[in-house]
Amino acid sequence: MKATSAPFVRREMLAPAAPPITEAGAVKWLRENLFSSPLNVILTVLGVGAVVYLVSHIAPWMLRGVWNAGSLSECRQIIEARYGEGVTGACWALIRERWPQYLFGFYPSELYWRPVLAFVLMLVAIAPVLFDALPRKMLWFALVYPAIGFWLLWGGSVWVPVMALAGFGVGYGAAKIVQPIAGAILGGIAAVLAPVLWWLFLSGPAAETLQSVLPIALQEVRSREFGGFILAFTIGFTGIAFSLPLGVLLALGRQSDMFIVNKLSVGFIEFIRGVPLITLLFTASLLLNYFLPPGTDFDIILRVIIMVVLFAAAYIAEVVRGGLAALPRGQYEAADALGLDYIKAQRLIIMPQALKISIPGIVSTFIGLFKDTTLVVFVGLLDPLKGITDAVRASTDWKGVYWEPYIFVGAIFFIICFGMSRYSMYLENKLKTDHR
Repeated sequence: MKATSAPFVRREMLAPAAPPITEAGAVKWLRENLFSSPLNVILTVLGVGAVVYLVSHIAPWMLRGVWNAGSLSECRQIIEARYGEGVTGACWALIRERWPQYLFGFYPSELYWRPVLAFVLMLVAIAPVLFDALPRKMLWFALVYPAIGFWLLWGGSVWVPVMALAGFGVGYGAAKIVQPIAGAILGGIAAVLAPVLWWLFLSGPAAETLQSVLPIALQEVRSREFGGFILAFTIGFTGIAFSLPLGVLLALGRQSDMFIVNKLSVGFIEFIRGVPLITLLFTASLLLNYFLPPGTDFDIILRVIIMVVLFAAAYIAEVVRGGLAALPRGQYEAADALGLDYIKAQRLIIMPQALKISIPGIVSTFIGLFKDTTLVVFVGLLDPLKGITDAVRASTDWKGVYWEPYIFVGAIFFIICFGMSRYSMYLENKLKTDHR
C-alpha cells in the first residue's frame, strides 16, 4: 500500500517578532540622529557637555532668585540669609515691581485699560486674516481697526481717525468717477491723489466741525509717554500690516514694463536697502521737520512708523520678486490664454503662487522688523530693551541690576518671534499642495 502524506496547515498565526533593539524606539532615533557617524558622536558629546555646563551654572542662579523685595540690596540680603554668605541669585523682584513700565512705559496708569483693549481688539482684527476658517465678514473689522487702535492709544477726538478712514472712501470714489472717463492709469492716479489732498487740506477742518457738533473724545496721551512693549507692538505690527502691501506693489513695479514705474521702484528699493535703518530713524527724528511747513507738529511715533514701513517694504519687495521669478513662464501664458487682464492675472494666478513661495522670507523680514523696534531708543523713544531698562536702573533702589531685565525682555521677544515662525510653518504646510 502506497503511503500518502497530507500538507501541513498551521492553525494559529505566530505572534510578530520584536524588532532588534537598534531598529525601534528611542535607541533608533538616537543612533540615526546623534550617533550616526564618528563626527556626529564627537559633536553630540561636545554639545551635551556645553548644555550641561551652561545649565549647571545658570539654573541655580535663576532658581535662587527672589521675587519679593523692595530693592537690589534687599534681594541680596534675602539670598545670603537663605543660602549663605557670598551666594548670588537673580533679583526677579525688579520685574515684579516694574512690570507696568516694561509693558506700558510711562502711559498714565489710570488709562491702562485703553492699550489693553486695543491689544485685544488687534487680536480680533488679525484673526480672520491669519485663519480662513473664521467668517470673512470679520475682515471689515480688520480694515477699520487701525482707526480704532489709534483712537484708543492716543485719544483725542474720535472724528480725526474717522476722517482719516474717509480718505480711502474719497480715493475709491475718485477712481470710480475718473476711470470710465480717462482710463485705468488716470483712475489709479486719482485714487492716490484724492486721498492725499483730502488728508492735507480737508480732513482736519471736517474733523473740527464734526467735533463741535457732536463732541466725542478721549483723554489725549502724548507720544513721549509711550514706551515698553506698547511702543514695540504699535511700531512693529503697524509696520508689518502696511509694509506687506507696499512691498508687493514695489515688486510688481520693479517687474513693470513701464519705464518710469520700473526705474522709480528700482531706485527706491536699492536706496532703502543700501541705508541702515538707524539712519532712516535719525532722518525721521531730525531732518523730516525741515521739509514740513513751519509750526507743523508731526508725531514722532508716526514718523518712525513711516520710516520702518518704507524700510521693511523694500526688503519684502525683493522677497516677493524672488517668488515671482520662481514661477514658471507657463503660469503667465496660462493667464493670457484665459483672457485675463493684468490685474486679474496677478490676483487670481500669479500673486497667490508667488506669495506662497515667499512665505519664509516674508516672515523672516517681519521677525527682523519686530526686533528692530528696539532701535527707536536712538531717537529718544523708550523701547523695552534699553530705554525702559535704563529708566528703571536710574533708580537708586535698582542700581546694579543687569541680567534680569534683559532676560525678561528677551523672553517676551522670543515668545512673539517664535510664534511668528510657527505660524509660518503652519501656513507653509497648509498651502503645500504641489504633490498631494
